Amino acid sequence: MTYAETLAYLYDQLPMFQRVGVAGFKSGLGNTEALAEAMGHPERQFKAIHVAGTNGKGSSSNLLAASLQVAGYHVGLYTSPHLREFTERIKLNGQDLAPDYLVAWVAKWRPLFEQIKPSFFEMCVALAYSYFAEQQVDIAVVEVGLGGRLDSTNIITPLVSLITNISLDHQNLLGDTLPLIAAEKAGIIKPGVPVVISQTQPAVQAVFEQKARELQAPILFADTRYQATLAQPPAPDAEAQLVQIRQDGQAESPALELGLVGDYQRLNLPGVLAVLDELRRQGWQIPDAAVREGLRDVRRLTGFRGRWTILGRRPLVICDTGHNEAGIRFITAQLARLPYQQLHFVLGVVNDKDVTKMLALLPAAATYYFCQANIPRALPAAELAARAAAVGLRGSVVGPVPAAVAAARAAAAPDDVVFIGGSTFVVAEIEEL
Repeated sequence: MTYAETLAYLYDQLPMFQRVGVAGFKSGLGNTEALAEAMGHPERQFKAIHVAGTNGKGSSSNLLAASLQVAGYHVGLYTSPHLREFTERIKLNGQDLAPDYLVAWVAKWRPLFEQIKPSFFEMCVALAYSYFAEQQVDIAVVEVGLGGRLDSTNIITPLVSLITNISLDHQNLLGDTLPLIAAEKAGIIKPGVPVVISQTQPAVQAVFEQKARELQAPILFADTRYQATLAQPPAPDAEAQLVQIRQDGQAESPALELGLVGDYQRLNLPGVLAVLDELRRQGWQIPDAAVREGLRDVRRLTGFRGRWTILGRRPLVICDTGHNEAGIRFITAQLARLPYQQLHFVLGVVNDKDVTKMLALLPAAATYYFCQANIPRALPAAELAARAAAVGLRGSVVGPVPAAVAAARAAAAPDDVVFIGGSTFVVAEIEEL
């Protein structure tokens, strides 16, 4: 098969949760374990960091990978979903998986797939683990796809586990309360393996403590060791922020430069720093200078995109993949601090989110351009507009994402702001990203 035919095989024959939703979700590790056994257990052939959480796991994974790369290690990185190209999901020192490798790998194992009938995501995990083992990575940073306990990535035993934050998301699959969702995320905690929790949240703290106790896993709530605060307000179009880190109440000097500017990144930093501390404790050589460079240059080092990304100036054009209630709260708070005459908001969502709660958080004074991503899960733009109108949001139904972005940019004056978001899949269709 060609590369295009290989992608068609992956997408069309094996359901993809990100595209179709619940119909593409398979609960349980049986298929992944069967694939791993047939492939010689690649998951046992490399060291790993396992990262779960509702928000922040992608950013934290990229920040960890960048810091380890600068420290001189051969670093694998597995994240999902991709933005533009499937091969973004699997990286080695910031370089995407080669299309030729994907084609050959699928051709080699296709008879096995026909026998086991894995889901799209189960195949992706098997691909990543095979690649990391073959490339003999020093360490891989592995982001959970959905939940944790039953996620396909959860066949590894990592050096350290990281859980970033717990918010309401995917309630139809993970549970409709924070403790239930936390219990699913806590499923990545392994016997005796240290676990870092980025953010102390009273509603779920006991869930993690109990699981760690049961498995005799050392646990650290990272924000009790590290506190990250803004050292100085960034310019509206800044692509980095200066952050002051306090460790055990003592300020580090000088402030570090973080190459990601979303407010929520300061919640991710304590977890990232604590995981690197744990690796040092285990004997890994990670100089402070490497961490500073990794945090500053994460976009260049890993190709990370889509988190509070500046796409243009005059008008200021920003996109962000935040797509649940907690993510939208951070976005709206950050937008509220920007100077502008008018806010133009390109908005699209998927059909299995609690859209009403998200819409209620959005600024009523903005002009909206309702769109839908080119995936089956997308909520039709007209239906989104109707639900938005019910909470006082007004705008036009545009449809395709590129057309909505073009309409917003055309309508915006130089001193206005254009924001594009509501879904990872909306951001993925921005042509200039």
